[in-house]
Amino acid sequence: MHNFRQLQIWKEGMAITKATYLVINNMPATEKFGLISQISRCVVSVPSNIAEGSSRSSNKEFSHFLSVALGSLFELETQVLLCVDLGFLVLENTEQLIKDIIQLQKKISTFKKSLI
Repeated sequence: MHNFRQLQIWKEGMAITKATYLVINNMPATEKFGLISQISRCVVSVPSNIAEGSSRSSNKEFSHFLSVALGSLFELETQVLLCVDLGFLVLENTEQLIKDIIQLQKKISTFKKSLI
């Protein structure tokens, strides 16, 4: 069992969640029930699944929850890029967020390998 509050991947997941919420505040209100809702759900899923997985009794179970968190990060990256393509977000305002997402994808993948 791991203390999720001490995990760097959880801390970075929380930071990405906060940054994402700040970015999507600039999106059109017409997307409140569309992309904004979808982005909100998947970004919150990242640190939530890391935390939930850390409570599991085996590394295999923890690894499963890390896979879910990783999937949510790829979903988030796709949705942010789509918002830029649709003109809902400005690329310059999302570049650091996208870099942080990609970096966390790599860190979670590496951490998963250490559990085996």
